[in-house]
Amino acid sequence: QVQLVESGGGSVQAGGSLRLSCAASGYTYSVHCMGWFRQAPGKERERVAEISAGGSSTNYHDRVKGRFTISRDNNKGTLALQMNDLKPDDTAMYYCARGRQPYCYIGGYEYWGQGTQVTVSA
Repeated sequence: QVQLVESGGGSVQAGGSLRLSCAASGYTYSVHCMGWFRQAPGKERERVAEISAGGSSTNYHDRVKGRFTISRDNNKGTLALQMNDLKPDDTAMYYCARGRQPYCYIGGYEYWGQGTQVTVSA
């Protein structure tokens, strides 16, 4: 079955960096869009970044543009999120998700990982 396992979360000070990883298994990784989402306590889940199946198209939330970079390795079945210049507002549980289609603007997301916690202190 489809499995998505996140890792790389932790606690950092503002201005620091973290790199999140997501290992996917149980399906043909290279034909699905992938995304990173986050949810802070008391807030709605928001899409942070997404990448098309082939990796040629990416999209970012305005609040992370220029600081976060999403990437994927279709040979290894992995997804990454490089987060630089972290801010306290970035504190949240981060989830990777699999899209239904190769391009993220079609079909939404259908599978989610368990999440990895990111905490940024001032």
